[in-house]
Amino acid sequence: MKRLGVLLGGAIGVALTVSADPISPDDLAKVPNISSISMSGDGTYMVGLIAEPGSDNENLALASWELPENIDTSKPLTPSRITPPNRKMRFMGIQTLPGDNAFVIGHQAWTGQTFCTEGGGFGATKTFVYKAYVGSKELDDLDEGIAGLGTERMANKQLEQCRDINNTTAITNSLPLNEDEVIVRYNNISSGETEYYRVNMRTGAKSFMYNDSGRQQILYTNPRDGRILAKQGIESAGDGDWRIETYMLNTETGGFEREEALDYLASNRYQIDITGYDEASGRYYMVTDKFSDKAAIYFYDPKTNEFSSDPVFAHPEFSATSVVLGRSEERWNQPLGFRYAADVVETYWLDPEIRSIQEGLEQAFPGKHVRLNEWTDDMNRILFTTESSDSPPVYYLLVNKSEVAGIGASKPWINEEDIGETELVYYDARDGLSIPGLLSLPEGYSKEEDGRIPAIILPHGGPWARDYAGWDQSGWIPFLTSRGYAVLQPQYRGSTGWGRELWFAGDMEWGQKMQDDKDDGAQWLVDQGIADPEKLAIFGYSYGGFAAFAATVREDSPYQCAIAGAGVSNLQLFRRIVSENRISRIVQGETLDGMDPIENTDKANIPILVYHGDRDVRVPIEEGRGFYNAVKDKVNAKFVQIDDMPHSLPWWPDHHRESLKAIDSWLKSDNCNNF
Repeated sequence: MKRLGVLLGGAIGVALTVSADPISPDDLAKVPNISSISMSGDGTYMVGLIAEPGSDNENLALASWELPENIDTSKPLTPSRITPPNRKMRFMGIQTLPGDNAFVIGHQAWTGQTFCTEGGGFGATKTFVYKAYVGSKELDDLDEGIAGLGTERMANKQLEQCRDINNTTAITNSLPLNEDEVIVRYNNISSGETEYYRVNMRTGAKSFMYNDSGRQQILYTNPRDGRILAKQGIESAGDGDWRIETYMLNTETGGFEREEALDYLASNRYQIDITGYDEASGRYYMVTDKFSDKAAIYFYDPKTNEFSSDPVFAHPEFSATSVVLGRSEERWNQPLGFRYAADVVETYWLDPEIRSIQEGLEQAFPGKHVRLNEWTDDMNRILFTTESSDSPPVYYLLVNKSEVAGIGASKPWINEEDIGETELVYYDARDGLSIPGLLSLPEGYSKEEDGRIPAIILPHGGPWARDYAGWDQSGWIPFLTSRGYAVLQPQYRGSTGWGRELWFAGDMEWGQKMQDDKDDGAQWLVDQGIADPEKLAIFGYSYGGFAAFAATVREDSPYQCAIAGAGVSNLQLFRRIVSENRISRIVQGETLDGMDPIENTDKANIPILVYHGDRDVRVPIEEGRGFYNAVKDKVNAKFVQIDDMPHSLPWWPDHHRESLKAIDSWLKSDNCNNF
């Protein structure tokens, strides 16, 4: 590992030019030079997405790299094959498969009448169709589907459209000890069942294994051979509640037995997830928050129907998320490490060799989060990435545990000297609840020298979600900090991943205490001497857009203006979304109450920019336009329609470009007190 410092100088071969200018919308809108890199299990090739040559980073192409036995680490690795997209389909992701193959996902805009997707119904629906492809590592022979799954003729064209729109074909078990086979999950639109097939990726042969049907769904399969080890079911518990039940395989009888120790009511919202299986003892690694505020990892023994008395892994401040188990023959099923969700997802490595490699790379890349993504059985080839809040991901290959070959930087034109770093902070809400937050300040900012600056409160979507402090794929954080704004991402009550207390505190408090937490974050920035109280704005997307709507109609708003992207403007739509599933009606539907922005538009008191994509089927564009129409005669308001934009990432360059330009113009205008 001592050689890393010497070898990294020429690894990427990209010269950065220092610029004090704010990062332009165009620079953030461009597709990355390189992304979605995946290495084969034997380390002989890689596949990934690259910017299509000649497209000026407007589109993505597929790429493959041959990895020879002796890799020259003195120069960047270059693709041996590039496959451009067609005129309609855009590539979204790629991964290696056994049998020297690759699995590709693409999507394309589609408009038509359909009843089988969100937003569907009478009239034309603007949405997307999704396709799965498999081809050799050369990427010149892509076939739709995996062994034909998802391409069969159906009773009518409408069913085929439903299949394409709701394509969920995926690899659910890579069977790491099997050189050629994987287990594929396929959503059969005709039967309404989820089917599982064992597929030989070298020959294309497939055999049906089992399916999800009825009240019991497949929960966990053995990574060694694909056998079902656990199922999950639901039963009525009375009073409108449901009992979540887990059934585990009795290896002696071959039957599935209910594990009553794992039962819980849907309304209790416990996390009880299988994250691994210990073959030697027959016990399961379970991630659960049943015994503590933060999730920890316990052993569960189906023979005794008991959890271990103490957790196998617990972090004093953050929730555990998973166990990393060995996948090679030599280390099969050995616990190599545990992951937990801090400001970024961290790994506590148990394996001394991997821990040494991790620590060596962190020394070689100070200030960067280093993630080991994939490695060969002998650990002589390790695909890893570095990134931080001010640095987009960069891909590398560690060769023979000592030399680093550069693969490529995702966005080498971004200068980290223009972007501030992000840190985890905590502040007290007005009722005393401790609220985590991610604070991003402009590069080089000093309270003593720079004084108070404009600040943005940026609540995340969900709301049952959370933020992380790595590179922001939306581009919002670097865009704002490079313009001299402070940005606080409050992990308000109702956020998940920070413990049950914070999560449950958001129940029935939409637009109320959940909103107080954002306002209290703004006040904390003022109290810290960072924020100018006359230049505060709130900006959010999806649920964050709801929060921006709520801020617009709340009295005594601390903000001079608001920005809502793809926001839900009324609680009724949230209720309708969660009511589509009987479990979510209990789990989330019962938490949905509070102040409804659309019913309080007469109280609008700050200017608001509303932008919305016209291919958003999760939150229809009528939500944003309706709120805009209701307040435009009461406050300065602007509505921007983003053509062909869906609700969620990945967005096309035009989507980023148009929305960022609208945000920039709004913040600089009189509406926001000329930020």
